[in-house]
Amino acid sequence: QVQLLESGGGLVQAGGSLRLSCAASGLTFSSYAMGWFRQAPGKEREFVATISTTGGSTYSSNSVKGRFTISRDNAKNTAFLQMNSLKPEDSAVYFCAAGYLVAGDPTLFRYWGQGTQVTVSS
Repeated sequence: QVQLLESGGGLVQAGGSLRLSCAASGLTFSSYAMGWFRQAPGKEREFVATISTTGGSTYSSNSVKGRFTISRDNAKNTAFLQMNSLKPEDSAVYFCAAGYLVAGDPTLFRYWGQGTQVTVSS
């Protein structure tokens, strides 16, 4: 059974940092591109960042570019999202996903985690 388990969310002050982790099991991790998405209450799910199978290519949304960094450690079957200079508008549930291509389209991701809450206070 495939499982993606996010961790590292929590409450942080504006300007602070968090690192989210996504531990994968039940799949050949190195065969999948990974992505991070977020969803705030009353809003649609939003692309955050994605990374290719080897980590050679990364893309991020304009809203987080320069502040967030996606990475992966294939030996540990884990993807990460380093979040710096956090703003209140970054508050959302953050989801990890695995798919076949490095992309920002959520329909290209096959497996999803349950999400982890990130709350940034003013």
